[in-house]
Order: sequence, then structure tokens, then C-alpha cells
Amino acid sequence: MTVAEILASVFLLSGALLSAFGALGLVRMPDVGGRLQAATKLQVPGLLLILAGVGVLLAGSAEVYQLVIVALFQLVTAPVIAQLVGRASYRSGDIRADLMVVDDLKQHRVTGRGEASPEEESD
Repeated sequence: MTVAEILASVFLLSGALLSAFGALGLVRMPDVGGRLQAATKLQVPGLLLILAGVGVLLAGSAEVYQLVIVALFQLVTAPVIAQLVGRASYRSGDIRADLMVVDDLKQHRVTGRGEASPEEESD
């Protein structure tokens, strides 16, 4: 085995392990917030390591540019999508408030009719 093959194997194995732990977190976490964290904190680096491993094996070919585009797309879209899904699940009440240490969105909470929540009106 060459050094490139060993390096690619390490990247691929590390990425697969991170992705597997992220998938385990998706199953084990109790609410949407925890599942989003497992999906973004572990799946994206796992995919990037897998892409790096494939990139090491394909060094010098035109396909490496496609891997870079996929990596950039993941880095840009994953946090944005996680933010949007998290905010939507918070507004619909799917996030468990008892698991939050700090609730930054509490002051912006609205009811389903677009009115301020009763907690806001009493302030």
C-alpha cells in the first residue's frame, strides 16, 4: 500500500465512523434540536472526511473539482437548513423547553395566530 492509499483509508474510515455516530444520534436524541445537532455536527465532517479520502485517491484527476463543489455545497447549506428546521420546529412547539439551558427565541415567540404569546404581553 502506498502512503496515499493509507491516508485515504484513514480519511474514509474516520468519515464513516463520524457518519455512523451521527446516525446513532439521530435515533437516540429525544427531540428535534438534538437530532439536528447530531445531523449537522457529525454528518457534515464525516462527509467531508469521506470526500477527502476519495480526493486523495483521485489526486490529479478532474473529478477532484466535483468533490470540492460537493464539499462547499455541504458547508454552505447544512447550517442554513439546520437553522431553518430548528426555528420552524421551535415555533411549532416540537422542541423540548426543559432541555434548553438558554432560550434566545423566547422573546420572539408567537402563537399560531401571529399574536404575541401570553408571556410577552405580561412583560
